[in-house]
Amino acid sequence: MTYCVGLLLKAGMVLLSDTRTNAGLDNIATYRKMFVFEDPGERVIVLLTAGSLSVTQTTLARLREAIEHPDVEDAPSIMQAHTMLEVAEIVGNTLSSVRHEIDSKMEASKVSTAASMIVAGQRKGGTMRMFLIYPEGNFIEATEDTPYLQIGEHKY
Repeated sequence: MTYCVGLLLKAGMVLLSDTRTNAGLDNIATYRKMFVFEDPGERVIVLLTAGSLSVTQTTLARLREAIEHPDVEDAPSIMQAHTMLEVAEIVGNTLSSVRHEIDSKMEASKVSTAASMIVAGQRKGGTMRMFLIYPEGNFIEATEDTPYLQIGEHKY
């Protein structure tokens, strides 16, 4: 089972993820769940993923494609977003769209397509921000009162 946690501290951020995925008693594999997008000196964005592997991998593929082809209007790039809030909105919209597409294909098999993400980072001149993106694409933000966010298995 996946576990990811992000801590937003005055001195910086701490982001942790495991690599284990479990698709049954005998089918245990590892997959990377932390992804870093960086333009040195300009911005750093980190995504942590949990949930349906097909949904998270497709979401990441679409986000990468938008970075590689920033001229496509209907696919905004997280690397061109003006704020971290805009980054969270792009990720949330992409996650929601992908989940909806895969849901329609998986409906008969009753397989869960739920996936969530933690989006954290900072733009040059901006403050560090961290968001938990829910499967539906909506999100909450870490605050001084609640400086940590977690996704995946919550029993830890």
